[in-house]
Amino acid sequence: MKLKLTTLLMLSLVWAGFAQTNQTITTNGGVPVGDNQNSKTVGEYGPVLLEDIYLVEKLAAFDRERIPERVVHPRGAGASGYFEATKDMSEYTRAVLFSEVGKKTDLAVRFSTVIHGKGSPETARDPRGFAVKFYTEEGNYDIVGNNLPIFFIRDAIKFPDMVHSLKPSPVTNKQDPNRFFDFFSNVPESTHMLTRLYTDLGIPKGYQYMNGSSVHGYKWINKEGKVTYVKYSWVSKQGEKNLTVEEAQEQQGKDWQHATVSLRKDITDKNYPQWDLYVQMIAPEDIHSFDFWPLDATKDWPADQIEKIKIGTMTLNQNPVNYFEQVESIAFSPGALIPGVEPSEDKLLQGRLFSYFDTQRHRLGPNFLQLEVNKPLEEPNNYNSDSWISSGNKRFENPDVNYQPSSKASLKEDPQYKQAETTLTNVTITQKKISKTNDFAQAGDFYRSLSKKQKDNLIKNLKGDLGQVTDKNIQKKMITHFYLADRDFGMRIAKELGFSQKDFMH
Repeated sequence: MKLKLTTLLMLSLVWAGFAQTNQTITTNGGVPVGDNQNSKTVGEYGPVLLEDIYLVEKLAAFDRERIPERVVHPRGAGASGYFEATKDMSEYTRAVLFSEVGKKTDLAVRFSTVIHGKGSPETARDPRGFAVKFYTEEGNYDIVGNNLPIFFIRDAIKFPDMVHSLKPSPVTNKQDPNRFFDFFSNVPESTHMLTRLYTDLGIPKGYQYMNGSSVHGYKWINKEGKVTYVKYSWVSKQGEKNLTVEEAQEQQGKDWQHATVSLRKDITDKNYPQWDLYVQMIAPEDIHSFDFWPLDATKDWPADQIEKIKIGTMTLNQNPVNYFEQVESIAFSPGALIPGVEPSEDKLLQGRLFSYFDTQRHRLGPNFLQLEVNKPLEEPNNYNSDSWISSGNKRFENPDVNYQPSSKASLKEDPQYKQAETTLTNVTITQKKISKTNDFAQAGDFYRSLSKKQKDNLIKNLKGDLGQVTDKNIQKKMITHFYLADRDFGMRIAKELGFSQKDFMH
C-alpha cells in the first residue's frame, strides 16, 4: 500500500541519516554544555537571565570575530532627517517623541545588508537592516530592525551558529548553500523567514523602496506605569519595489552599488524619501490569546488580528558629509531605550541587548557614545571615567568625587524614571524551547497570499540555492518544512529538485 506523500515527508526526517560525533560541546573553559539551543529564562516565557554564562560567553566571542567591519550588517548606506509625530500616544507611552502631534525629532538612519561583507554587491539576496536613531531630549532611542517583519531564529543562543552557516566556509572561503541549508534544515522555525527571503523581497530595488520592522515586540510604559506590548512597522511612501533575479543580474553588470547611489541621488535631488511609522499594540492580559507567541521573533503580528496605527512620518533630507564619521561610526543597539520604552521578554531581543552594545565597544572602542554621530543631545552625567578618550569627571564642580553615594556628590537619581515593576510568581528557571512554536502556519499563510508570479519566482529562487545542496537528506528536510507550511509549496519544490514519491520511501 502506498503511503501518502505527507507521511513520507514526515518519515524522511526520521530516516535521514547524519554523521554524529561522540564529542561533547564545551565552554571556552572546557566545561560541558548541557543545552546549546535554548537560553536560561525565568519560566517558559520569561526574560533571559544574565547568569547564563555560556550564552554571554558565546555572544561575546561571536561579537569579536571580525575587525574592524561589523560582524553582521557590514555593507550599508546612511542619511539623516527628522521624524514628525502625527498621533499623540501619551496614553500608552511616556516616550517624548510620541507625546504630541506635530512634534519633530532629529534622526539618523543606516540601511544595510545583513550577511555579505563590506565590499559586497547590493544585488545579493540578503535581509536588509533598517536602523533608526532618534535624538530625543531624554536620550537617544534606537529602533533597530530589518526590512522583513520576522527573523530566522527565536533564541539569541543560535545567532552565532546561524551567521557562521551563512558566512563563507572557513575551509573554502566561499558562501555555500550546503552549509546554511544544513543549519536551517535542523531549525524548522526558520521556514517563515526563508519563505519571505526567497521571494523578490530578498533583493530590494533600493533602500528607499523597502519597508521596515522592529521585528521584536517591546513594552511601552505610560506615566502611570501601565504596560502595553508594541511592534513597529515602517511603510515606504515610495512604494515597496524589488528586483527579480534576472533584473538583479542586469543591475549588477551596470552598478552593484546601486542602492547606495540611488538613495544619495534622491536626497541630492530633493526627492526626500519618506516612511510612515505604524505601531501594533497588545495588552498584557491578551498576550497569550493567539495561536503563536507574539514575542517570538519568527512570527509576524497579523494586521487583521492586531490593528496597525499610524503614529508619524520619517523624512530623510540630508546626505552624509563624511561617510566614515556619520555612517560607519554610527552605533545602534536595541538596548538604546528611553523612558517609556522597555524590552520585552523576547528571547532573541534579550540576547541582542547585550550583544549590540558589546560589539560596538569592540568595534569602535569603549567610549563609542562620545563620537559625534552617537552623542545624545544633552551631555551625559555619570561617574564613569578614565577609559580611552573619556571626558570623565573633569566637568564636575568637585572632580575628586567620582562615586556615589557621597555627601559631596552633585548627581542624584530621579525616581520618576525607575523602570516598571514586573511581578513573577510560580516560575522556574528553565532552558528549553517554548511550547507554542507553530513553526509553519504563518509561512503557509504568506505563501498563499502571493500572486502566481510571486510564487513562481519564490520556487525558482529557492531551487537556485537549494539545488546546489549535494546532500539529498538536507534537501528532503527542507522540502518537508515547506510542505508542512503549504502542500503546494512543498510539492512544487520537490518536483523542481527532481524528487518523486518513491524518493521518500526506503
